[in-house]
Amino acid sequence: MLTAHLPSGYVLAQLTPEGRWLMPAALIGAVLPDFDMLWFYFVDQSSIHHHRYWVHVPVFWVAVAALILPVLALRARALLAPALVLFAALFLHMVLDSIGGGILWGAPFDDHLYTLVEVPASQPHWVLSFLLHWTFLLELGIWALALYLWRKGRPA
Repeated sequence: MLTAHLPSGYVLAQLTPEGRWLMPAALIGAVLPDFDMLWFYFVDQSSIHHHRYWVHVPVFWVAVAALILPVLALRARALLAPALVLFAALFLHMVLDSIGGGILWGAPFDDHLYTLVEVPASQPHWVLSFLLHWTFLLELGIWALALYLWRKGRPA
């Protein structure tokens, strides 16, 4: 996914019962793994695919959730729903990245990037290859759903 992570978080938040901090939690969780792009471009000089960094490894977030969620359930119940939505958005991000980008679903036991569809390098720039591939229609669909939900929620 190139552009649909933020709108996917919006859709997720719109589909959850209303609650304080759910929208910010969904939006942050939906884009949080891609903050690794700063490291990817400015430190690593694009030497390793950014989906191989720890923030794109599902088992990392499972471990974090396993540590944080029980503590919130016992000590800060009001933060439990936003935390659940944040983790749901994080995993939604990785599911969406699995469509054409590849995620280390088998880590730490397997270093294979699992992807549903291989997007061939058919254009001079990788972004064009993604934009002109049929999977980009899924991104447009997520945007359309987010815009529909946003418009539906606004007063006429």
